[in-house]
Amino acid sequence: MQCRSVNELQKLVDDAKKYTSTGKVADYIPALKNANKDSLSIALFYPNGNCYSAGDVTENLTLQSISKVLALALALMDRGQEYVFDRVGQEPTGDPFNSIAKLETSVPSKPLNPMINAGALAVTHMIKGDSVEERFERLVKFIRRLSGNISLGYNKDVAMSEFKTTDLNRSLCYFLKQHHIINEDVEQLMDLYTKQCSIEMNCLDLARIGCVFALDGKDPISEEQLIPHHVARICKTFMVTCGMYNASGEFAIKVGIPAKSGVSGGIMGAVPGRFGIGIYGPALDEKGNSVAGIELLKMMSEKYSLSMF
Repeated sequence: MQCRSVNELQKLVDDAKKYTSTGKVADYIPALKNANKDSLSIALFYPNGNCYSAGDVTENLTLQSISKVLALALALMDRGQEYVFDRVGQEPTGDPFNSIAKLETSVPSKPLNPMINAGALAVTHMIKGDSVEERFERLVKFIRRLSGNISLGYNKDVAMSEFKTTDLNRSLCYFLKQHHIINEDVEQLMDLYTKQCSIEMNCLDLARIGCVFALDGKDPISEEQLIPHHVARICKTFMVTCGMYNASGEFAIKVGIPAKSGVSGGIMGAVPGRFGIGIYGPALDEKGNSVAGIELLKMMSEKYSLSMF
């Protein structure tokens, strides 16, 4: 089954929007705290190019942790699977996304997976290039190809706000550097990582990227293989096991699709072989996921039988 009309999708958005009152915006990043917590929008992008949407889908959001999936895809294409997973693990964790605890107790001391902050920092470190500017430009060009939007850039205000307030991530970087997971200047890596998290797009762009993953790395319009099949498969697996922070297990049971969230309120979903999803709902639950976005996906999964399990 699939969504048959915009009105049908709007009704689901209206029902899910009631949950925004139970969440709050990410105020620990100053530039994000002014978001409208009552906003909720969604776009669905299908392999034939059709798109259904509801809400203000042209409103921009920064990727935040959704960028972890895209950076992982590029790092795997740059370095190969063996190189990446020698330095970052492949196991889910029940800890918060910004926790340092497992780094201190794991042997060898490497991040458990690429979707927690420590793992994402290690992955971003692997993107090839001779400077922060070159590496960031390569990542942006890659994301432009995935989204089909050549004008994508990043939000400088959000990037600067994060750079000034990201001391916990700096701590993770110094720990990783001490254990030889990274070997570059911490401030340079933080510059690159905060810009990566601040890449900006709307739900339509996000849904199209989700569709690329749903199609195992193929562009839905040109059918060009933008991401190797095995890389897309790895990324989708991490989205299932680790993509919704430490609520990933419950999400897999109640929704059952590969998805990745970010603390701006974005969620990218990839329903295998069927369509991509882009959601923006800035009100977050205690785990850092869009509270209304998750409710919307629960409703959709039940109504349209979306679960892959």
